[in-house]
Amino acid sequence: MPLTTSLFTALTGMQTNSQLLDVTGNNIANVNTTAFKRSIVQFETQISQTLKDGSQPSGDLGGTNPAQVGLGTRLAAVRRDFTDGALQTTGVATDLAIEGNGFFIVNDAGSQRYSRDGGFTLDRDFNLVNNSGGLIQGYGVDENFNIVEGVLQDINIPIGVLTIAEPTTEVNFSGNLNAGGDVATQGSIIQTQSLYASAAGSGGAFITAATDLGSVFDAAGTALLSLGDVISISGASKGGAVLPDQQFTIAATDPGDGSSFGTTVQDLLDFYEDILGVDTVTSGGFTVDAAGRLTIEGNEGFDARLEIPNGSFVVNEDTAPTIPLQFTETQEANGESARTSFLVFDSLGNPLTIDLTLALTEKSDEGTTWRFMAQSVDDTDLDRHLTTGEINFDNEGQFLAITNNQIRVDRDQTGAIDPLNFSMAFEDRFGSVTALADVVSQINAFSQDGTQLGTLEDFTTSEDGTISGVFSNGLIRNLGRIPLATFSNPEGLLELGGNSYRPTPNSGDAVIVRAGTGGSGRVIGGALELSNVELSDEFINLINASTGFSANSRIITTSQQLIQELLASVR
Repeated sequence: MPLTTSLFTALTGMQTNSQLLDVTGNNIANVNTTAFKRSIVQFETQISQTLKDGSQPSGDLGGTNPAQVGLGTRLAAVRRDFTDGALQTTGVATDLAIEGNGFFIVNDAGSQRYSRDGGFTLDRDFNLVNNSGGLIQGYGVDENFNIVEGVLQDINIPIGVLTIAEPTTEVNFSGNLNAGGDVATQGSIIQTQSLYASAAGSGGAFITAATDLGSVFDAAGTALLSLGDVISISGASKGGAVLPDQQFTIAATDPGDGSSFGTTVQDLLDFYEDILGVDTVTSGGFTVDAAGRLTIEGNEGFDARLEIPNGSFVVNEDTAPTIPLQFTETQEANGESARTSFLVFDSLGNPLTIDLTLALTEKSDEGTTWRFMAQSVDDTDLDRHLTTGEINFDNEGQFLAITNNQIRVDRDQTGAIDPLNFSMAFEDRFGSVTALADVVSQINAFSQDGTQLGTLEDFTTSEDGTISGVFSNGLIRNLGRIPLATFSNPEGLLELGGNSYRPTPNSGDAVIVRAGTGGSGRVIGGALELSNVELSDEFINLINASTGFSANSRIITTSQQLIQELLASVR
């Protein structure tokens, strides 16, 4: 009966509009839900009743159209709108937002879920988790803090716990060496008084390098040293820098107190060579001259000058101190030079001081040549000298080449990697050393890549999802990377509540990619994605749904009135 049909047709309209009200109400309820994606309702017609089929034209008549009466409407789809919501800056390092089509990957009690909600926190184990405790998945790092992509794992950010120290591998220098200075031609020469090898004193033979220290006499025939004596050296300096105090014991075996030892004059000269850090291969020397004088010759260059003051050589200073040797400078060091000190770090983060001296050794039509000497009191053996080499500059003062720029510092019995090896760079993209005429030479180490102990204090997340830790010693190192999941049909995902989704057969499998690739979008640290619900649109939907529901109810009312009229007509 047509009136009954209109009742059911109007009922379908009321049902679909009430469903529109449900969806609109849910959208409005989630207007402030982080990363919420609004739903869109779409209706479609139900089947139509065909009253008359159409006909094709004939020779005498035209064609006719079919006559159909629709039987109402039904819900066609509730689609998810995955357009980006607005971003809200929070300044919280654990908050992340996605600007694009990707999803965060979450391990929810063993099941892999996907979410746009980046409101994360750190749990007690420093794992990055969402508000439901789901573990955010990503890639970790190896022992050198390189990202290891492959198997997903929990993202861990141990703030205040992770510590790091890195050894120095390269030191970079800048400055200018005064090419207008004088060429260095000689080093310091310091000598003692004449010493004799017997009690005859000046009437006997002079000492030699092979003479026993217990057989060293002054001109009057007085024995100056004896077996068991402890010699203290203090106040000596090189290039104006005072050297650490040292001790030497006249003994054939190690006295066990950490001091050096020996029994001959040559042993004592070797001791001086070590503590003064003189390069004896190129120019310096430690000898006994023909007049029985201990002769110490330093390297060329004013900044390599040696100073050994009288009173620096004390025997048995803790019991019956004597000062048997007197030192006199017989030649001054000359020549243009420069000196600088800088810190490097071993694998445990211990700071080591390196002294670097450079002296102008040659001028030619091709340019200038400078000899450098590196030494360190922190080298674990007694010898301060580390290496020497040459630096060449062209006739425009530009750096050409360097030899022996690899420095080795012994770290024996320190617990650190032994030895520490690092290189010196005098030219790179940030700066370089030149050799141009100036008033003085100046050089300094402006950067090096080693650091002492540091603790993880903070972190940031870059647009590709890489998490970079900021340590208290200034280091910045990778801690992990958060990839994103993409789907060929994200509208096919099934919402599970808690701002999470799981795939369905129509969504396709998750494709895990680095943020910024594959259409996944970029990750924004310190921000959250807001809901993409537009209240103005939802209010319009409310009006449409209310109007549609009311109009369909009027159809039912009208149909009911007509049925009553029909029933009344048969009484």
